[in-house]
Formats: sequence, structure tokens, C-alpha cells
Amino acid sequence: MTPAIRLLESRGVAHQVTSYELASDTAAQGSYGLDAARALSLPPASVFKTLLAQLDDDSLVVALVPVDATLDLKALAKAAGVRKARMADVPVAERATGYLVGGISPLGQKKRLPTFLDESALTLETLHVSGGRRGLELSLARDDLITLTAARTADLARRG
Repeated sequence: MTPAIRLLESRGVAHQVTSYELASDTAAQGSYGLDAARALSLPPASVFKTLLAQLDDDSLVVALVPVDATLDLKALAKAAGVRKARMADVPVAERATGYLVGGISPLGQKKRLPTFLDESALTLETLHVSGGRRGLELSLARDDLITLTAARTADLARRG
């Protein structure tokens, strides 16, 4: 059981845990989220990847965007009230969250970080996020995710 699942259970939040087999080339391509959507037959727009960014003041933030989109770092910086943001280095992200890249959950992180959720989530009732391990996905109500992470919504995702 991961810290993310323990958090949901301790708070009595309705959720579903689903595990799936990772495609053999997933790690090489870094496509954990798309692999999850395919393996679980979920619309990619409902599966959110958890990304860590470092702001220009060196603080870390979490950004959640659909797996079929990329994170707009300028939009994230604006939402966070700073001038610039960059992707956090892998060791920094893993150390801050307690999870391995490809399995970072927005829930149950070692340190609660400011969280930003792409506004496309507002059109969905249920979201799917990493369960805290590669090949483990959580489904939960959008409002529960927002409440548990204290997420702020912003237009963060870019497609194409």
C-alpha cells in the first residue's frame, strides 16, 4: 500500500485502485501516463500526470496536466505568481515526493507542495492519477483531489 492510498483510506475518500502491466518500452519513452490510459482503456484527457517544477525562487510546485498534453511552464509560473518555472531534476522530484518518477502521485507526498491542476479537470467528475507506483492508478472524484491537494486550477496544458 502506498502513501497515496493510505491517505485516501484514512480520510474515507471513495476511490478505486487499478494496477496494470507497463509496456516494455514505457520507461525508455517516459510515457507512463499514456501507457496507463491505454492499458486501462481510459480517455487520455481524464488521466493526469504529476509533474514537479522548480520556480525561480527555487521552491517546488506540483502541476497536474492530462497525459496527452504538455505542461506550459510560462503558464505555471504565472499561476504561481513568479516569473519563471522549469522542470525539477529527477532526483529533486523523487526526494521531495518520496516517489519514483513515473509513479509520482499528487497524494501522500513526503512534503505537501503547492499544487496546480489544469483547468480541463473542471469538465470531469472523475480523475485518474498515479497511485504512487509505476503501474498503479487511482480514480477519484475531482473535488476530492482538489480538496486533498489544495489545488488551484489554471490553464496549464498545451496540446499539439
